[in-house]
Amino acid sequence: MADPRAFISFDYDHNETEKNLFVGQSKNSKTPFSIQDWSAKSSMPQSEWEAIVKDKINKCNMLIVLVGKTMAGANGVAKEIKMAKDQNVPVFGVYVGGADSSSNLPDGLPRNRTIKWEWGAIAAAVTQMMGEGKNKS
Repeated sequence: MADPRAFISFDYDHNETEKNLFVGQSKNSKTPFSIQDWSAKSSMPQSEWEAIVKDKINKCNMLIVLVGKTMAGANGVAKEIKMAKDQNVPVFGVYVGGADSSSNLPDGLPRNRTIKWEWGAIAAAVTQMMGEGKNKS
């Protein structure tokens, strides 16, 4: 697949700025993926949100979690990771907003699948994701 699609999971209350920067920089990088911005623009009932997000994640090749300092308390992120895993969508994380390897991770995201915000490393992770889960040929 020439242009893998990534769903971006992030803590809306604390890392929206980093999400916007990540999306913007990805357009100018040589990283081989496209990001679909499917952030909810308005509040909706939980069951409706879950159904919409599950469908959107299923249409992607991977889920990228932007891991901020307060990520462990972001319940929506943990739900999105679980939805991805339930649908065999590969997941990896990128540290943002001053978070690092000592920061708490959301449930379901392993430390060894969370990397620094460096586009070369992100490109390598995208390539790896394209050989895992539902992307296997």
